[in-house]
Amino acid sequence: MKYSYFLLVFLIFQLCFIEVDAQNKDSIKTQHIDEVIVTAQVKPSIALSSNPIQVLSESDIDKTGVLSISDAIRRFSGVVVKDFGGIGGMKTVAIRGVGSEHTAVLYDGIIVSNAQSGQVDIGRFSLDNIAMLSLTIGQSDDIFRTAKASASVGVLSITTREPSFTHKKYSVHAQLVTGSWGQFNPYLYYAYKLSNKFSFSLDGSWQRADGEYSFKQKNASTVITGKRQNTDVDIKRTELNVFGELTKSQELSVKVYYFDSERGLPGAIIFYNNDSKERLWDRNFFTQAKYINTISDKFNWQLQGKYGNTYTLYMDKNAKYPNGILEDIYKQDELYLTSSLLYNPDKAISFSLAQDYNYNTLTANYSGFAEPDRSTSLTSLSAKYDNKKLTVIANLLGTYITEDVVVGNKPDDRKRLSPSVSFSYRPFNFTGLRIRASYKDIFRVPSFNDLYYIRMGNTSLRPEKTQQYNVGLTWTNSFSELFNYFSVSTDVYRNDVKDKIVIYPAMFESKVVNLGEVKITGLDFNTNARLVFNNKLNLEISGNYTYQKAIDITDPADKNNRDQIPYTPEHSGAASLTLENPWVNFGYSFIASGKTYAEPQNIDRNRIEGFIDHTITLNRTFERGRYKFRVQGDIANLSNKTYYIIKDYPMPGRSYRILLRMNF
Repeated sequence: MKYSYFLLVFLIFQLCFIEVDAQNKDSIKTQHIDEVIVTAQVKPSIALSSNPIQVLSESDIDKTGVLSISDAIRRFSGVVVKDFGGIGGMKTVAIRGVGSEHTAVLYDGIIVSNAQSGQVDIGRFSLDNIAMLSLTIGQSDDIFRTAKASASVGVLSITTREPSFTHKKYSVHAQLVTGSWGQFNPYLYYAYKLSNKFSFSLDGSWQRADGEYSFKQKNASTVITGKRQNTDVDIKRTELNVFGELTKSQELSVKVYYFDSERGLPGAIIFYNNDSKERLWDRNFFTQAKYINTISDKFNWQLQGKYGNTYTLYMDKNAKYPNGILEDIYKQDELYLTSSLLYNPDKAISFSLAQDYNYNTLTANYSGFAEPDRSTSLTSLSAKYDNKKLTVIANLLGTYITEDVVVGNKPDDRKRLSPSVSFSYRPFNFTGLRIRASYKDIFRVPSFNDLYYIRMGNTSLRPEKTQQYNVGLTWTNSFSELFNYFSVSTDVYRNDVKDKIVIYPAMFESKVVNLGEVKITGLDFNTNARLVFNNKLNLEISGNYTYQKAIDITDPADKNNRDQIPYTPEHSGAASLTLENPWVNFGYSFIASGKTYAEPQNIDRNRIEGFIDHTITLNRTFERGRYKFRVQGDIANLSNKTYYIIKDYPMPGRSYRILLRMNF
């Protein structure tokens, strides 16, 4: 903490002595040309990375016609998105058979955390202002990052749009999306150039829908049909960003984010019961800042900070509760500070040191709750060697965690060193073939729910420990002006998870315990191709396939020994095709999943059938003067099949969406 305060004081001291350069007026008559500022996000290299990385840019998202961030991520290989169905259903991301608690989510470079459950609901983020989505499995090649970005099995990075100004000082994006089940989603984005060095953007959206989609469920020899009830959503989001170039070597950005939602929780469909009175209110606020100083050609320094507050109200009306109603209120507070230093002694070698401090608290509205607070210190030391043929990265992460509680027992302090190493090698100069391999040791501490949830928490839980191994090949080539891009990557991997945290059913009260040991082996295959017929007509094709065997090897005497773990398909994949032309652009994509099981034992009673979900999109972009328009129509689940990702939570059938966008 003293180190973090020192960094903050040092930053304030620097800001107080920034030089303001005066602009000299030249008496010579010259022709003035308006300044043009173009900003773009740097897209990570998939082929050069020493660890598997998958990327979707803003244009990729537009071409495939995906409806949400969860729809986009489901097109990545090695990923399982647990989706409880509908617009308001919770959506979490699990990587290569390891639980979603092991997936870190970065929002513009700073971690999004949930100390209560350990899982981040990506459904709360919108595609409206997204510039890029990327998923890195293992350790990132970018060593100039926070220590917390190294403390997970993989990282989902969400990057928002930065302002772009051409011949004017402002930029406006107005958008309206409407579609099935009463969906109405207006969005407005405004950016303004305050000066040559400062600009800001402000955007907001409102999303509402009744969500009452039809479903079918097979019950023995009969088929149940009905409509989902209590599925309405009312979501408001707003975000303010300020960007500043303090000097030629110093940059500052500040973000303020607010999310407010009310939604019905339809619950599981069991024995004709489609009635639910459960409601959920979420209010989430955070503000974060990032300061970067390019001290010299050899030293870069960045300082980041965040404060967040989350309010959650769960309500259920049922005669089994006193007074017929249950209200659970949870409040989370988070303080996060991180400082990173990058040192480049020469072009090929670099080192980085990152120090993070995280403080989390949780309170509830019922007596006897532990009211825990957690302090986390993370120190990351990285080294990188990179030339045209070879990239080698090594990282050592030190973790120290301590907790206090108001009521009850607290867990022991936790500390651990977690190493990782990766490399990428190009064996031949005449081809784009590269070999890569990586190893990472990582762990996750139990969430507050695991430790303190009423009548079920266990303060004696040990952290889950994961060993990750990956070996792969990447190859890129350009065969001709027509077939101007082709890439393929394949990775074989193994994950070993020990001390897996599970809920153990008991006669009177369930308990959270360390029981599991899981072995996961698999293969990911990705390919992309682009054909350019002329400057107005091109075709892009992409596809991926995942084979994943994730088996429970906890106890040879168990009935589920060596069975596939729940909600993890052995076979899954996705593909897309987009045709850009002068008339109407066309896109087609599908995602496919093999059978899964809802419980640890792989028997017919627990089986969930596989599915294929098809989407088509038609869009046209055109300009009228200084206005740019986009009209898009999408049809999701084209075959109108009811399928399930989570047992008894049907996914929506065929749906329609129309998007109208205007930029000026």
